[in-house]
Amino acid sequence: MSAAPLSLSLSLRPWRAEDAAAVLAAFEAPEMSRQADEPVDSLVAAAGWIERRARDSHADRAHAFAVTDENDTALGNVAVGAVNRAHSTGWVSYWTTPATRGRGVAAYGCAALARWCFDELGLYRLELGHRTNNPASCGVALAAGFAVEGLQRQKLAYDGVRYDVELHARLAG
Repeated sequence: MSAAPLSLSLSLRPWRAEDAAAVLAAFEAPEMSRQADEPVDSLVAAAGWIERRARDSHADRAHAFAVTDENDTALGNVAVGAVNRAHSTGWVSYWTTPATRGRGVAAYGCAALARWCFDELGLYRLELGHRTNNPASCGVALAAGFAVEGLQRQKLAYDGVRYDVELHARLAG
């Protein structure tokens, strides 16, 4: 059963040092280990995660934003990585805190991030992928305007199991 959609005002902003507790809380969910470039198991590690997002943005490698509510509370993350200026493309990823899953936070964040990527970065094509056994993630992609493009067979491996990935894309036009 999914939770009711949030009836609040959402926005994107860069991650800040004071968000470390929210990042740590999000990464306490077991499935979040797949979303981390390094373990996020302490406030120091969460602060490092935030610092790496800022460095990536400064280098124009990737841009990550907190999805926040009207109280400026971080509810999730949306990011564009693998930014390729030659082809004007990027790869979108996202996560939300367990308490806000199924409530439109990720879909809002992905749609807002896409607009930002097209308007501010000048990107033309954004891609994202999800395991085919994750229908919630597919729902996020579709709600954010990402069309299904195909299947990448056995692309990901977690704990010795290979997973098919459904590829989605959204174009600036």
